[in-house]
Amino acid sequence: MATVYLILLTLHNINRWLVLLTGVWALLQSVPGLSGNRPFTPAERRPVAMFMGTLHLQVVLGLVLYAFIGMQGIPAFAGGRASFQWEHLGLGLLAAIFATLGSVQSRKAATEQAKYRAAALWSGLALLVTLLAIPWWRPLLRLMNVEV
Repeated sequence: MATVYLILLTLHNINRWLVLLTGVWALLQSVPGLSGNRPFTPAERRPVAMFMGTLHLQVVLGLVLYAFIGMQGIPAFAGGRASFQWEHLGLGLLAAIFATLGSVQSRKAATEQAKYRAAALWSGLALLVTLLAIPWWRPLLRLMNVEV
């Protein structure tokens, strides 16, 4: 069963980098549109939607991982403060909610500038919360590493 744990942990870790990359991409696409009347095209919307999707995948992987480690009695975030497991979970859910708001509001806003504003605001908040949720004291890249 440790193999399932390592696979889930590795996928969760790799996807973290996809979340960060798509979050930065979403900001780089949406912030320049705040200053003008550029149309909010599918090319501008794509990174916002991808950011939301990678965050949703991260939350699902994290919840499955959390359920699995709970069933196996594996300590979550050994070496960190005890409350961080709940902070990590709460911040991850909050980031996914913010990214979803950015995706939905940037699609439904009435004006082009409102679409850019929603994309930039909610993607920026989601990225900030994601950065707060990352356990920075853990190895930055763990590919099938047996350390917990």
